[in-house]
Amino acid sequence: MIVQYATALLLVGGALFFVVAAFGIVRFPDLYTRMHAATKGSAFGVVLMMLGVALHFRDIWVTTESLLVILFVFLTAPIAAYAIARAAHTMRTPMAKETVIDELKEREKK
Repeated sequence: MIVQYATALLLVGGALFFVVAAFGIVRFPDLYTRMHAATKGSAFGVVLMMLGVALHFRDIWVTTESLLVILFVFLTAPIAAYAIARAAHTMRTPMAKETVIDELKEREKK
């Protein structure tokens, strides 16, 4: 019984992270902040959901696959976000007016 509640809590928590990421994508002013919301929200949402799946099935193979999915997402999401941000910056995608520091632009001047 407690395992079912914990599983439900993990799955709902993961879904809430996805919802918050979706709101961030819609509400944030520029590509860079939207990408941040999408990357962080989905990564933490996947972690909670995969932990919920592993807890629900309580099988060694499902748990192993869930941990591998978590590892894969944590390894690929930051790299993909960096590559997209770097390409957008190279293409001179405008930043929001509120952005104060552009460290990459300062580094390119040197």
